[in-house]
Amino acid sequence: MRIAVLGATGWVGSTVVAEAKSRGHEVVAIVRDAAKLTAEGVTSRVYDLQSTADFAPVVAEADVVIASIGGRAAGNHEIVAKAAERLLTSLANSGKRLIWVGGAGSLEIAPGVALVTSPDFPAEYKDEALAQGEALNVFRSTKSKTQWTFVSPAAVLYPGDSEGEFRIGGDAFFTNSDGESKISVTDYAKALVDEAENAEHINQRISVAY
Repeated sequence: MRIAVLGATGWVGSTVVAEAKSRGHEVVAIVRDAAKLTAEGVTSRVYDLQSTADFAPVVAEADVVIASIGGRAAGNHEIVAKAAERLLTSLANSGKRLIWVGGAGSLEIAPGVALVTSPDFPAEYKDEALAQGEALNVFRSTKSKTQWTFVSPAAVLYPGDSEGEFRIGGDAFFTNSDGESKISVTDYAKALVDEAENAEHINQRISVAY
């Protein structure tokens, strides 16, 4: 399988590249700055989401696109929902699936009540969480023919190797037996590549946590 990773030099994106390569997939790494790409054995493409260039030709040889997009570094959180809309439109007639690296803030702590609205939600992550919630709304309301999956990590996504089995949920926020909502970036990447391989959750939001 050929997997295109948009945001391939980022923390999650680079972990996804490594996971996909470890499984023998061909990887197309899509980056804004090719000089920052250190992964070997991948095909690189340069693309800036803020440009007006067509995205479809960049991923022409890919079967699946995994998009890891955030606005925290530049403080331009509005790019997240706009990118979701753009990719859904660009891929509409390509037959390619789109897997989105989402956020935990839109997970529901009660029916219709998002985690991001809780009083103890960290203020430094709120804008990012709200932006991902807007992106989720874009996916759910799209008329595009693009098949998508929005993958929310646990509340705590941290550096580290695989810790073994993890669970796949839906919209509801869930925790482990110790009341923790967490997942290592390695296991999160595994879940993303699993979905690329298996296409088990088409046009759905899923969540990943131990």
